[in-house]
Amino acid sequence: MNYNKIILLGSLTLLTACGTQFPEIAPDVITENTLHDTDDPAIWVNPNDASKSIIFGTDKETNGAIYAFDLDGKIIENKTIRNIKRPNNIDLEYGFKLNDSTQTDIIAFTERENKTIRLYSVPDMKPLDNGGFPVFENETTPEFDAPMGIALYKSPKTNDIYAIVGRKNGPKEGYLHQYLLTSDSLGIHSKLVRTFGTFSGKKEIEAIAVDNETGMVYYSDEMHGIRKYHAEPSQGDKEIYAFGGEYFERDIEGIAIAKYADKSFLIVSNQQAHTFCIFDLKTNAFIKELNLGTLETDGCDVTTVALGDKFPNGVFVSMNDEKNFYFHDLAKLKLLE
Repeated sequence: MNYNKIILLGSLTLLTACGTQFPEIAPDVITENTLHDTDDPAIWVNPNDASKSIIFGTDKETNGAIYAFDLDGKIIENKTIRNIKRPNNIDLEYGFKLNDSTQTDIIAFTERENKTIRLYSVPDMKPLDNGGFPVFENETTPEFDAPMGIALYKSPKTNDIYAIVGRKNGPKEGYLHQYLLTSDSLGIHSKLVRTFGTFSGKKEIEAIAVDNETGMVYYSDEMHGIRKYHAEPSQGDKEIYAFGGEYFERDIEGIAIAKYADKSFLIVSNQQAHTFCIFDLKTNAFIKELNLGTLETDGCDVTTVALGDKFPNGVFVSMNDEKNFYFHDLAKLKLLE
């Protein structure tokens, strides 16, 4: 699919091959800049005061960081984790059990140059991983052991929390590794429980998202399509569906899941077209395409929870290729119309 881009002063309008124009939907907030190269965000909803929620975002470089932003896009320095060796993707989960009486919310992110995944508590930002959990340990092929994408899955059956991890390159089968995260008197542990996931071989697999409620994992096979699997290891490793590739110009990137009571959506970055494709989460049907003003978006995240007066309808967060992130009030995406 060939796209032509038309730049208009004061706004960005994208023209598809079919001649359909997508006028820019302006962000409500553009964050302060990071130092290097933004990639993937994650949203923590503060259970005590949603207006004080935190947006985390990776900044890729050897001396990279996990930035923490408030809802005005200002950097929260005492919540920001620095000196990380190329953090790539990030995800968040609630209620990780530390012991019989204590639990915490957590963020997990890949640290590519150390070939580990990292685990921190939220909002106190304490490391829980003793320096990182190794991944892809038995791989000998270059870049088959370099972690990139990550998504956390909390099983509705057991409340177990898993990290599903992708990499810079990998085999045609078993591209993703799934690790069970547990805690006991000796500390926190990561255990490989399965490998799964077909790869087209066309580029790479980075963006991953999980629907905890239905136990489904979605990932971007970047120049091929969106692939759907069971997230529960006991449900097997067979691919359920592959879809959507025809709607993207080239790289299929960041994935976010917007969950409502009666309807849910998959929002996926159409990277080189600088737009987002929206799919019905239940039927996988394409709904529409949106221009949110970002350039070359790698990662995105969404919550439908009201975040105080600033984002009363929830927020959609997307990486912009100018060292920042865009925040849109979710109502601007008109998902329910």
